[in-house]
Amino acid sequence: MDIQENISLKKYNTFGIDVNAKRFVSIDSLYSLQQLLKDEQDLFLISGGSNMLLTKEIEKLVVHLNLKGISIDRENHNDIYITVNAGENWHDFVLWCVSQDYGGLENLSLIPGNVGTCPIQNIGAYGVEVKDTITRVEAIDIETGKLVEFSNSECKFGYRSSIFKNEAKGKYIITSVSFLLTKNEHKLNTSYGAIEAELASKNITSPTIKDVSDAVIAIRQSKLPDPKEIGNSGSFFKNPVISTSLFQEIQKDFPNIPSYPISREEVKVPAGWLIEQSGFKGKRFGDYGVHEKQALVLVNYGGATGKEIYELAQKIQKTIKKKFSIELEIEVNVI
Repeated sequence: MDIQENISLKKYNTFGIDVNAKRFVSIDSLYSLQQLLKDEQDLFLISGGSNMLLTKEIEKLVVHLNLKGISIDRENHNDIYITVNAGENWHDFVLWCVSQDYGGLENLSLIPGNVGTCPIQNIGAYGVEVKDTITRVEAIDIETGKLVEFSNSECKFGYRSSIFKNEAKGKYIITSVSFLLTKNEHKLNTSYGAIEAELASKNITSPTIKDVSDAVIAIRQSKLPDPKEIGNSGSFFKNPVISTSLFQEIQKDFPNIPSYPISREEVKVPAGWLIEQSGFKGKRFGDYGVHEKQALVLVNYGGATGKEIYELAQKIQKTIKKKFSIELEIEVNVI
């Protein structure tokens, strides 16, 4: 096991923040990980590096989780159960499923990161959340080094949340995720207006899962910057859920505010719209700023520090609070 010293983490996080790891090791097998845990338990885990903002040098041993492999557990006429190791790239896995005509994940195309981090955030897009297809999550208990299994209900999935983000945070290392997908009777979700419009523009009236995936990719590419070109972590803030009464108050001054009813008492509003109305969309501050096409995305144009981007996020939060009386919650993990 090759533990290196003073390694830059710039290529291991999609924001492209250049911070140092005092010690670094890449792990590509379950056995190596369990051996490591016999001597080291105070770890900093990096997988795809897509949901973090690094603001300082990492003192802990940085472990790059590079577990690879996809296996089919069982299948019948319509259902297929697949287990995917944590180090597999999420979008590559989705494209593989689409190429095999396995349905369920097509709406989650082009989301950055690796498979092992998808349950932590309960990633979601265009009316679908990953919890809808996950059957179990396998993880190593850091304290004991033993492999444990979480059922879907035990993961305690919520909106961009799970047990791994809350009470079990820092206690487990996710090693694989298992999914239940469809082979024939696909339940396509095309209800989002953007998907419907994209399909209509191509005169597609009876879409396949590939059509839906292609539509999502086209939409995301038109709105979101490629982390390989401009450092970013996708959506930086959660879409806030507010009371219906507060929404009605805001609506008096902003009659065109978009909304998604949650219940009679609660409404979800787009964080990107709030940020745009506050004048931040497209604003650049030296080497960092808010993306010109999507106000929900903070970007590193090349030489920004994580601290600078975090300070911008805090400024946006304060402005939204003052203007709309809404607490904007950061979705990205700030380290």
